[in-house]
Amino acid sequence: MEQADVFVVIPAYNENAVLRSTISDLVTFGYSIVVVDDGSATPARSCLEGLPVHCVRHDINLGQGAALQTGDEFALSKGARIIVHFDADGQHDARMVERLIEPIVNGKAGVTLGSRFLDPLDRREVPLEKRLLLKAGVFVSWCFTGLWLSDTHNGLRALSRAAAQQITLKENGFAHATEILGLLRRSKIPYSEIPVSIYYTEYSRKKGQSMLNSCNILIDLVLRRLFG
Repeated sequence: MEQADVFVVIPAYNENAVLRSTISDLVTFGYSIVVVDDGSATPARSCLEGLPVHCVRHDINLGQGAALQTGDEFALSKGARIIVHFDADGQHDARMVERLIEPIVNGKAGVTLGSRFLDPLDRREVPLEKRLLLKAGVFVSWCFTGLWLSDTHNGLRALSRAAAQQITLKENGFAHATEILGLLRRSKIPYSEIPVSIYYTEYSRKKGQSMLNSCNILIDLVLRRLFG
């Protein structure tokens, strides 16, 4: 498989301060990169000049789930064999992509999910408050999907072409992370958790999920279960 067959989809909403440096790290590996500008106040394209990336823009902010779905559809239309979801805020390590896609390339999994809790060294990098919130998220996701994982709200994941064609996101907001797990369970696609390192910079800490946003995600999930 050529590196260019791997499409890295990056949803971005007002991330211009760090977006170029995030993408510059990925470019060196030769992956195809798709930035989905989710209605940023200043178009993301303005900070991407000279970089070999595809840039797709939503005219209005629709949410991270919608941005990922747009990116997946674009990548599939361009012939992607593997799609990787990657955050724009600089907390993901470009070197982790190779680790994520290995089980897919070798035919051992259709989807791989990054986890901050499989390696003790990675676990120690997660701030205590964040760790507690994420562990609560594991329980909530299990209640809604029946899948018990070590880390259910990690934005770093990879999908084979066949898996991406089966997983269509309808949840526009952050609750898409739980939606993906539900779709994964129902589709019976083989999956694997992969240890990944996350770097919590001052910028990413400020942009991270608050307790209020986590409550909003839970409300979205309950409403979808009741009325979806």
